[in-house]
Amino acid sequence: METITTYDFLINSTDLNNVLSRFGINISDYEPRRGPSPDSNDISQPVRIVLYSIIFLLSLIGNSIIIIVLLPVGRRQWQKTITNLFLLSLAVSDLLVSLVCIPFTLIPNVMKDFIFGLGMCKMVMYFMGVSVSVSTFNLVAISIERYYAICSPLASMAWQTRSHAKKVITSTWVVSSILMLPYPISSTLIPFTRLDNSTGHMCRLIWPNAVFEQSWYIALLLVLFLIPGIMMATAYGRISLKLYKGIKRAQSLKSSSSERHASTGSVKPANGNGCNSSESKRMRRTRSGELPETSRNSSQKELVANKRVIHMLMVIVVLFFLCWTPIYVVNAWKAFDKNSANRLTGAPISFIHLLSYTSSCVNPIVYCFMNKRFRRAIAATFCNYKILWRIRKWFYYGKTKRPSVWHKHGERRYTLSSAMNIYSQSMRESTPCVNANIPMTQCSEVP
Repeated sequence: METITTYDFLINSTDLNNVLSRFGINISDYEPRRGPSPDSNDISQPVRIVLYSIIFLLSLIGNSIIIIVLLPVGRRQWQKTITNLFLLSLAVSDLLVSLVCIPFTLIPNVMKDFIFGLGMCKMVMYFMGVSVSVSTFNLVAISIERYYAICSPLASMAWQTRSHAKKVITSTWVVSSILMLPYPISSTLIPFTRLDNSTGHMCRLIWPNAVFEQSWYIALLLVLFLIPGIMMATAYGRISLKLYKGIKRAQSLKSSSSERHASTGSVKPANGNGCNSSESKRMRRTRSGELPETSRNSSQKELVANKRVIHMLMVIVVLFFLCWTPIYVVNAWKAFDKNSANRLTGAPISFIHLLSYTSSCVNPIVYCFMNKRFRRAIAATFCNYKILWRIRKWFYYGKTKRPSVWHKHGERRYTLSSAMNIYSQSMRESTPCVNANIPMTQCSEVP
């Protein structure tokens, strides 16, 4: 008589899951782990590709424009302000995020295989960490610089120089490069078997032990997220508080000025013919508390601008925490509880990565493109590039036909040196803050 074991009974059972569930056993816990495979019915895959592509293009174009505009070339000396140096470093790090992080996250995810080799795996892991670290440190440096420039301008005047800013920027890159050295050391390719029995590879980090992994992700959570976020929130909060007090003070002065003006009443003419000189008008306005029309208009514009700045600073802090909170929480979660964290795979973890990469295209919009002076600088830069290209084209094409360049609005002829003088004059007229009698440090302070 053939002996029927419990294993045979369970395997031949018509309802294996129900039988095992009676014994408190979940068969899914004992199934062998296999690698992911493409699913033809997975509608999130094309959506993922489209979203990653949009973020990549926005980041690539936006940061490239910022680098072109802020790069101190030729006569464009106004780009060399302290804030613009930090914004230039931020644009370079964000461009590095878009070039390294986004493609090397999306392509292996779509192909279910890291096809670039072990060397590229280590390099990609390293530059991913460096770019994110530099971007975060630059955001903190910008917030601190703006805080001292607005809240303590006199006390910070001694050390707020371009040379000091360059040292800080260099330090952020050096510290980030050293801080992320564990990534290339610990990263490796892990083979896995996909559902179609083919072999794929994953670029993953292999740590010496669980304690080291937990310490690493807790350190990143503190150094690159919590501490920078608190510093940014504190700096921008104090800036907003100072601007808010200034708004309240200006509104109270405006209301008191209006009351004094109403109580003063009409003013008699200063001279016999019934006409008042401009000097006497100014003196009466001063005595009665009335502000000139231009002063009232400028004060009103300043109040509106300060309110806009407060809203912008709030947006900066909210976007930072919104973009980076999920990825740092998930990494710390994985370090302490791999079994439960590994269930967060596929589309959810992919969109969490996408949310963190979104900061690389959000930063150019928030810090630069929403700044009116910067938009003018973009127009001036690209318009003057076009003017210079036309001047060179006119000169070189006209060299064989005529020895000089004809101005398109007149009959006067210009040589190359005269044409270049026209270009230089157009640069001076169209560049913000150059002919506006505004100190250079105010050209790009707060958006």
